[in-house]
Amino acid sequence: MRPPGRPKGEYRRALPEGAQLTQPLDRALVWFRRDLRDDDHAALYHALRAARQVWCAFVFDRDILDPLPRRDRRVEFIRDSLVGLDARLRALGSAHGIEGCGLIVRHGHAADAVPALAAQLGVQAVYANHDDDPAALRRDARVLGRLADLGIALHTAKDHVVFERDELLGASGNPYSVFTPYKNAWLKKITPFYLKAYPVAHHARALAALPPALRQPLPTLADIGFEATNLHQLKLPSGSAGGQELLDDFLDERIGRYRETRDFPAVRGPSYLGPHLRFGTLSIRHLAREAWQRSQGGPDQRGAETWLSELIWRDFYHQILHHHPHVVERAFRPEYERIRWEHGKHADALFAAWTQGRTGYPLVDAAMQQILQTGYMHNRLRMLTASFLVKDLGLDWRRGEAWFAEHLNDFDLASNNGGWQWAASTGCDAQPWFRIFNPVLQSEKFDAAGKFIRRYLPQLAALPDKLIHAPWLARPVDLAAAKVELGRDYPLPVVDHAAARERTLQRYAVVKAPG
Repeated sequence: MRPPGRPKGEYRRALPEGAQLTQPLDRALVWFRRDLRDDDHAALYHALRAARQVWCAFVFDRDILDPLPRRDRRVEFIRDSLVGLDARLRALGSAHGIEGCGLIVRHGHAADAVPALAAQLGVQAVYANHDDDPAALRRDARVLGRLADLGIALHTAKDHVVFERDELLGASGNPYSVFTPYKNAWLKKITPFYLKAYPVAHHARALAALPPALRQPLPTLADIGFEATNLHQLKLPSGSAGGQELLDDFLDERIGRYRETRDFPAVRGPSYLGPHLRFGTLSIRHLAREAWQRSQGGPDQRGAETWLSELIWRDFYHQILHHHPHVVERAFRPEYERIRWEHGKHADALFAAWTQGRTGYPLVDAAMQQILQTGYMHNRLRMLTASFLVKDLGLDWRRGEAWFAEHLNDFDLASNNGGWQWAASTGCDAQPWFRIFNPVLQSEKFDAAGKFIRRYLPQLAALPDKLIHAPWLARPVDLAAAKVELGRDYPLPVVDHAAARERTLQRYAVVKAPG
């Protein structure tokens, strides 16, 4: 039977790792990481059920922040989201008659700051949600050890994916390495139970007021050594409220057409929820529940099916990272380590041209300008620019992966690594190595009118639609009419695609050779 006072069905929730059904704790601390919301939050739910008093904290971890440039949109997005989270925690406490709740924010090394705060608060346990990035696992191991030295437990729970780690395995008991069987198993296993929200508000009476010594304003960007970016000019709403605003807009206006519109960068087709998934300002269960329910029938069915498939890809890449952590540094498929990538000064010059959006291929360059100016890149263009770097320029996929990791607002190690290894044909269920995107044909197909190109390469705006995809093929008279001088206003192509394709086929041929 379920414990008294708990809503029906809640007792079926899996306990977090390290937790047992025992007498209630006196005090607990919830450590927020990639889960910056108060609603449908596994760790917060478990802590509120287990303890009489619960505090909440976030650490601006210097191990993560110190290597970053001082102007980083993600840091500003996190800081803005913490303001919203603090307000929501205060309101949640007030609704239960507890004033003075809120978020404790520290700036330091998490492995030091979390145990120190736990000791200061006198808690018996710290609760957090899983983070399967290898660096995060190493951090959590250090925190676990230091908390253990203090006699404090660390309990962690699944929250950032629908199915994690060993929850979906093949008939042989091995993890999936091909997406379609994984997706079929995912869809076969899914039930409303797995998508059910954690009812945090039912237990919020356990939230505790902050001790006077910890009632401090949230740090500003300057307090943690960062500067403002153009995030607010981009109108990317932060926090749970901002995420819900974007989700409502997508569900009300675009999900039904998602399958037809998602590949065209000049069309407002995607959900734009990447940063909210990455930093957990929205729950993956909430999104998957919306997609799954709509995929069962109705006017949005086709679009919802495609969107749900994209969410399942996210789960797939996370379980790949869990079972095969070597992908962070090496190819998923070992034979692809035989490939000899271009190197030296010429390779560095090609890489610089790619990062700066001056390859001479307009759709590639417009995509790179998009990420430089906004921190966002359309998914179709992520595939195109990655393919171009690897298979036109002959550069190691790891260089591009690291560059995206630094610049994408929604950078997620599992998805970024999976996407790059897919494009490079080195990963699980990747495109065949002999499949090479033609950047001109991709441009003509997905930006036929050149609307996206003109937005980010205004110097080409006067070229006719048919010429804007490959300006070097235009007649001198047409270039003159558009006031474009190649080599001055816009670069000539850094490589010839046909010749580059032949070099790539030769380069990749080594994967067929005996090891």
